[in-house]
Amino acid sequence: MLRNYRAEDQDELMATWAAASKIAHPFLSDEFQQKVGHDIANVYLPVTENWVWEADGRVVGFVSLYGNEIGGLFVDPSFQRQGIGKALVDYVGNEREQLEVEVFKDNVIGRAFYAKYGFVLKEESVHEETGFDLLRLSFCRGSTEATAP
Repeated sequence: MLRNYRAEDQDELMATWAAASKIAHPFLSDEFQQKVGHDIANVYLPVTENWVWEADGRVVGFVSLYGNEIGGLFVDPSFQRQGIGKALVDYVGNEREQLEVEVFKDNVIGRAFYAKYGFVLKEESVHEETGFDLLRLSFCRGSTEATAP
């Protein structure tokens, strides 16, 4: 079930993020991941629009949106490939003509999801804190662009 995020969801949301991020970002250091976790909870959640997917009485997926940018999209690994990520992106994209997201080039899981959804490569850069390549992807409703990320 998709619903608005509530403050009491934070622990479950963070557990979902940690489990999903571990398999999507095995190349990132533990120290960097700890910093990101802290920032999600203390910096980003308070300033983004957030929705969660609840299953089995707990948060198993979420999407965070800052304007038209997907700041985070994570689904618990045991619930992946069930359409939850697509449902979350469908929901946030319903009222927007365009969505953007940044994804690490080495994040094979994320890149495959966004390519299947129809996101296209907008630009490539280097993530300053980690030195890993970063891709900025964009999705426009009704677009027929074909540059896969």
